[in-house]
Amino acid sequence: MENIVNILRGSYPKYRFTASDKFCWSPESAEVCFDSDATQPTGTWSLLHETGHALLGHSSYKADYELIRLEVAAWEKAKALASDMAVAVDEDYVQDCIDTYRDWLYRRSICPTCGNKSLQESDLSSYRCFNCHAAWKVTPSRFCRAYRALDRSPQPSAVFRLTDI
Repeated sequence: MENIVNILRGSYPKYRFTASDKFCWSPESAEVCFDSDATQPTGTWSLLHETGHALLGHSSYKADYELIRLEVAAWEKAKALASDMAVAVDEDYVQDCIDTYRDWLYRRSICPTCGNKSLQESDLSSYRCFNCHAAWKVTPSRFCRAYRALDRSPQPSAVFRLTDI
């Protein structure tokens, strides 16, 4: 992997490539961290993926589904970088990585009251059920288990008139 790191350092001098115990992109410090002890070739693929985030300018996301879009885009960029370096990226590995985000999103979206799947509301930590109207909060971190806490604050009740039916 050191050869790939050196190529990336030479090609993208505005980013710092730093050995770490994990793979990540930090937009605040313009730093791509990589685990130099990672198993090959997955370590190389992960390094290229984090570099993809950097090159695409990924810095934040506003909704859970947007995070998945960013991940897919970073993997597409990683595959383009890999192609330029004559490195093959295993598509099954890419899909397995994206599946972890899909699974995370799915678990967060399940209503803790009735089990219905719902969509995120306007802020990153709130969901509301279409079926039973329960509201719940989730942690904004994708590294935490999908913890769902019901929001017990009073909710406006729906009022239906016969003319609405």
